[in-house]
Amino acid sequence: MLYYFLIWLEQTYEPPGFQMFHFITVRVALAAVTALLISLFFGKKMIGWLQKRQFGETVRSGADAGVVDHSHKRGTPSMGGIIILASVLGATFLWGAIAEMGILLVMLATIWMGGFGFADDYIKIVKKNKAGLAGRTKLAGQFSIGLLVGYVLYFHNPFNKAHEDVQTITNLPFVKDRVFDYFPDTLASLLGFDLGWLVYIGVVIFIMMAVSNAVNLTDGLDGLAGGVSAFVAAGLVVFSYVAGNAKYANFLGILHLSGAGELTVFAAALAAACMGFLWYNSHPAQVFMGDTGSLALGAAIATLALMVKTELLLPLLCSVFFMETISVILQTSYFKYTKKRFGEGRRIFRMAPLHHHFEAMGLKETKIVTRFWIITAISVIMSLLTLRIR
Repeated sequence: MLYYFLIWLEQTYEPPGFQMFHFITVRVALAAVTALLISLFFGKKMIGWLQKRQFGETVRSGADAGVVDHSHKRGTPSMGGIIILASVLGATFLWGAIAEMGILLVMLATIWMGGFGFADDYIKIVKKNKAGLAGRTKLAGQFSIGLLVGYVLYFHNPFNKAHEDVQTITNLPFVKDRVFDYFPDTLASLLGFDLGWLVYIGVVIFIMMAVSNAVNLTDGLDGLAGGVSAFVAAGLVVFSYVAGNAKYANFLGILHLSGAGELTVFAAALAAACMGFLWYNSHPAQVFMGDTGSLALGAAIATLALMVKTELLLPLLCSVFFMETISVILQTSYFKYTKKRFGEGRRIFRMAPLHHHFEAMGLKETKIVTRFWIITAISVIMSLLTLRIR
């Protein structure tokens, strides 16, 4: 909103220096600084408010804790994802072109899943019901926002100014000037009808659910999900910027998505909000993000990746989230298989998700988190290198 006001001042009164607000790079920097400041100052007040009302985390202990005991974290304020939401949405509201459909869509996805996460945290912490929100209700929330995002990107794509048939195609990593089509015209001709909309929306729903749950699974150690999300969001800043810049997109041989550059403002605010949250969430954590933060972060990352056509890079870009999810799938599947075949469930890992496996091995929490940050940093750099390795 402030962006529109400053542009109006510049066009009406032509004050010197106000032309800089036309540049996305300037607003990206301002959004990042704003999100960081909001998270730092609002975060302190939010933590105090949560502590005053004793909205602390309930942690299993003793025999119920399994291999890893986190009983020392009992009582730490949760629902800290509100800090991230306030920071990223506040900064985007000030410096982003919020009238653009792309910005509105990613903000809506973030708020939507943040709302479901808040409901889960509220039931667990305020109502003291450990079960929280029913699993099917969370899945319904993820499915519904995935359906909405898929529908908008297919039928009302905000970046169709550059490509008329951008709906079902995406960038193909490592191959210059090549795209992957989820439902090519040849298949439609062969079948005699076009199901591209159904296939694409199905892909979007799957990605939204997968990434949202992956971030939620990763949120188990102080600073882990927040730090990893900050690196991933920083990578999406670059992908958004080059996709929205015709010169860079043509040079790199990727799809030019007119208007996608505006998403860099949101991505930068997201990265900075996560970094600011780490001020309080790093070990020993003064606050946990809870599902309010983790589900919202997953939705934001997935929506950004889908809009800038980098969803095929998500397993690399979000390598830690991917590994954490795979560890849970492998552990659960192998346990069920061995229990059915041998009458006794067996495990691949000492505990899942993967970060708990390393904890059970005796590694310190800070070492695990730092190493996962390093892995993410390398993964993000490798993802960015795919822009040139084509």
